[in-house]
Amino acid sequence: MAADLDLAYTAATELAARIRAKELSPVEIVENALARIEEVNPVLNAFCFVYPEEAMAAARQAEADAGKGKALGPLHGVPIAIKDFTPTAGKVTTRGSFSHENWVPDRDSLIVERLRAAGAIMVGKTTTPEFAYSSFTRSPLWGHTRNPWDPAKTSGGSSGGSAVAVATGCVPLAEGTDMGGSVRIPASFCGIAGLKPSLGRIPMDILSTVYDPISHFGPLARTLDDAALFLRCCEGSSDRDYQSQSDPRPLPAPLGQSVKGMKLALSYDLGFFAIDPEVRSAVAAAADAFRDAGATVEEVELDWTAAQVAETWNDYWGAFMAAGFGHTLKAYRDKMDPNVVALIETGQSLSAQRLMEIQKLWTGQWQSLAKVFERFDALLCPTMALPPPDAETPDEDFDRIDQDGRLHGLDMTHPFNNVGRCPVLSVPCGWTDGGGTGGGLPIGLQIVGHRYDDPTVMRIGAAWEILKPWADKRPPYPQM
Repeated sequence: MAADLDLAYTAATELAARIRAKELSPVEIVENALARIEEVNPVLNAFCFVYPEEAMAAARQAEADAGKGKALGPLHGVPIAIKDFTPTAGKVTTRGSFSHENWVPDRDSLIVERLRAAGAIMVGKTTTPEFAYSSFTRSPLWGHTRNPWDPAKTSGGSSGGSAVAVATGCVPLAEGTDMGGSVRIPASFCGIAGLKPSLGRIPMDILSTVYDPISHFGPLARTLDDAALFLRCCEGSSDRDYQSQSDPRPLPAPLGQSVKGMKLALSYDLGFFAIDPEVRSAVAAAADAFRDAGATVEEVELDWTAAQVAETWNDYWGAFMAAGFGHTLKAYRDKMDPNVVALIETGQSLSAQRLMEIQKLWTGQWQSLAKVFERFDALLCPTMALPPPDAETPDEDFDRIDQDGRLHGLDMTHPFNNVGRCPVLSVPCGWTDGGGTGGGLPIGLQIVGHRYDDPTVMRIGAAWEILKPWADKRPPYPQM
């Protein structure tokens, strides 16, 4: 059957409310989600696994429970997608790699447990590059995941499958992981919202260490109310993550509608990025809109350099990959993404002293950002230095530092994983001028908050959503 697009693009908050009011059936909603996946996936490759029988069984049970007047969770009967990096009990979790092609975890990660407990219904697992390493979602195992605004372009990564699933109306909410921007990058490229909460707000229990300072779970959503609902369902302390927050600052309900009186810092380039003119123009227009809404917006200097930020990140990311996945090289090297192999080998060659030097350099980054936060409520900057590039573009095209010290890179997200406790939200802030075959391509704005201050980040994002709404924009692919 053809999917009902109005239903497909209905927000999770509205779906849950209408299920509780018995105006909509979870069966109808999940059937429609599965139909929409069938339309989208052959073109864009967002899902590597779909579970129609189990999802429909869960929907029928959810419908029965709603009819009996049972207490219902805040996501009761709402379809969601889980990234194929995140373990799910009894379901293959490949992490985009032949090395995990047959790995079946014996229990859910905590975030999946909490989403299920809230009543959400998992309809499938979404694609990721191998070990979630890249700003592009493509892997030897699953191929390319393409952008719904122009399939010749990348969806972004590493939560690209989740972003495409949300942007195309397959699900209203999807889970992503963010170690260097992997929620915010595809959110920006696909024209939706993506949140990296403050470190530990959602417990991270899926890595080989609970002491990692850069790793976060986060929601991909079309509305900020949906992102907030996801966060409320998943946040809170657990001994499964040593760094999880015991008392996260509660999000207001409603999130807020005004930035009047707020002081916002603005950086177009974080001090060292080469920025596409259309990206700069869109961010400048956003800054003007915030000023018109009553906020003070002032450009700031961060004193960051390409060498300080980008090179330390590349080394640390290699060490992260080597420690987590270096054991796969011996048996699977020939089936792995060559960039993953190179990253792992870089990490294996690093000295302990180099890793400690990286921490010292990150300390300098934090001190620069902390000076900004002494005067401002949040920092505004682009999410990506460029609009979505072609899906086939090599990763190495985005690591050149020119003679002026400018990084010709892609994602402006990873510095805020280095300074990992900061919450960061990416929201759509504009569109290129006909840059895709279906029209313009999305441009994202990052809203960077103080340590642990997720409520202020979400308040600013909610005010922006009112000023410049985006949830009604539907991408042209597949053909609607």
